[in-house]
Amino acid sequence: MNFLIDKLAGSGLLRRDLDYHLLRAAMVVIFAWFGYDKWFEAEIRGLLPLITHGPFTSWTIPILGIRGTAIFLGTSEWTFGTLLFLGFWNKKLGVLGALGSTATFISTLTILPFVPDAWEAGAGGFPAMAMNAAFLLKDLVLLVVSIYLLRQDVARSIAARDSGEERDTFAYWAHRT
Repeated sequence: MNFLIDKLAGSGLLRRDLDYHLLRAAMVVIFAWFGYDKWFEAEIRGLLPLITHGPFTSWTIPILGIRGTAIFLGTSEWTFGTLLFLGFWNKKLGVLGALGSTATFISTLTILPFVPDAWEAGAGGFPAMAMNAAFLLKDLVLLVVSIYLLRQDVARSIAARDSGEERDTFAYWAHRT
């Protein structure tokens, strides 16, 4: 076992910030893909039972309609994914992306108690999940990743500000013109 641990340690697995960069990249891919799917009415129709029962999402269908909800959700997901992507270089934009990501997954997790047929009756009901409940439960991991990225970007923004590394872009360009 020590041989395996030593090989893994020498492989770059322990490289500083590897987890941070991999998690950020994974979230960017997830938001890009989820956002893409939302542009199709079939995706929203499939999510209707979830959207209409969510405390934070149920308003979207009556106010925006199915197509408007698709555009709203897809645009939101692409916006948060883009901000997370830009967070590789600008931690303040990363903070905004992680805040949006955190809000997204809090919103989707709050749907779980209200989903119709969420618990598999044939297995005795709660806690035996049906597929629609299991589909939402994955968002627990995505929420934790969002909070991790938020924590990292806030800490890195504070460190950059306190060390004087932070540059006020607007002041920089105003001074140059």
